[in-house]
Amino acid sequence: MDIEVLKYDLTVCKVRETDDIDLKNGFCFVGVTGEEISLVCETEKTPADTIKREDGWCGLKLAGELDFSLVGILSRVASILADNGISIFAVSTFNTDYILIKKNNLAAALKALENGGCNIIKE
Repeated sequence: MDIEVLKYDLTVCKVRETDDIDLKNGFCFVGVTGEEISLVCETEKTPADTIKREDGWCGLKLAGELDFSLVGILSRVASILADNGISIFAVSTFNTDYILIKKNNLAAALKALENGGCNIIKE
């Protein structure tokens, strides 16, 4: 399995309104429920007025398009990291999955994933 390291820092935050989010501003995931509006975005492009935010994340992309019939891809990566004491924040698109980890865990995460048979792509 190929895993690509994203080149930018990420922030996980809560915002008041979806109008506060610039969807044309690069990497951006939005989750809206009856309780909150969550946003994952590039740190330097985080809206100024957040309710709460947590900086210091980096991203790993499961490279390539993943078919919906595939089973256990995200679970495999999450298990490798969990077995090494590394917590994750996962988000998914139609095409693939992204794993967010704290930046201070990046080196250990990459080593664990390589030892678990993953191919790490750094550009």
